[in-house]
Amino acid sequence: MLDFIIIGGGTAGLSAAVYACRANKKTLVLEREAFGGQIVDAPLVENYPGIKNISGAQLASDLFDQAESAGASFKCETVTSVVAGEKSVAVTTDEGKYEAKAVIIAAGCEHRRLGLSREETLIGAGVSYCALCDGAFFKDKTVAVVGGGNAAFTDALYLASVAKLVYIVHRRDGFRAEQALIDRAAELNTIRFVKNAVVKELIGDSELTAIKLGTESGSEKTIDVDGLFVAIGQQPDNGAFGVALDDAGYILADEQCRTSVKRVYAAGDCRQKTVRQLATAAADGAIAVSVALKEWF
Repeated sequence: MLDFIIIGGGTAGLSAAVYACRANKKTLVLEREAFGGQIVDAPLVENYPGIKNISGAQLASDLFDQAESAGASFKCETVTSVVAGEKSVAVTTDEGKYEAKAVIIAAGCEHRRLGLSREETLIGAGVSYCALCDGAFFKDKTVAVVGGGNAAFTDALYLASVAKLVYIVHRRDGFRAEQALIDRAAELNTIRFVKNAVVKELIGDSELTAIKLGTESGSEKTIDVDGLFVAIGQQPDNGAFGVALDDAGYILADEQCRTSVKRVYAAGDCRQKTVRQLATAAADGAIAVSVALKEWF
């Protein structure tokens, strides 16, 4: 039997793995996609304590190497159920079944969709949720970024170094991003702000050629674009874990990262919280392991 099973290989999960292995506990990290989490897509990270700046991919790689060197094992499998017993927790995946003394759910979130007709069809044909992954395909072209937070502005600033013109489309008059990012974008003549507008339609047959916007006044306008990058937040996918969720689907957990189920903890973006940052994800991973060690070992 394992000591810890960690569901999710992002910042919270890998941080938890480091702490668990440093306590000399047998630890398995399960990840259904790619290890590193969404921070892999960030071209530059400048707000992680102690590191002036680093690419998201490098930070994720370093954290993975640290967990691996500490002794963690890794498998790419999708968790289908989590069932807690008196002395252990059973975790079933699409590949098998595992048992551990404690489980830490660090499943993160998924990119939120616009919910438009043909959105899924045009993914990879003009619609993207990852500027770092797909930005190079739009060299010297015109693109739009939907969103008003840090992710949208980070995407736009990166795309401005590749594309000839970048629109930032936001449904409100004010942005939620850090002022430093807004100021940096405002200084560039290759970035234009489109406020009080929402994307109502994706135009193009086999590839995206334009977007139709609806404005606050009720009018509509069309912008010719080669690419649309969606950065409107994230949504959790916690239905398989058997723990209590809030109305938005986030895991309910206390300040010690305890969920509604004994021996099962939640860390990082998958749980209900007010701040979702790298620093808080790493902190959650450390807290979850530390509390579990006191309670079950």
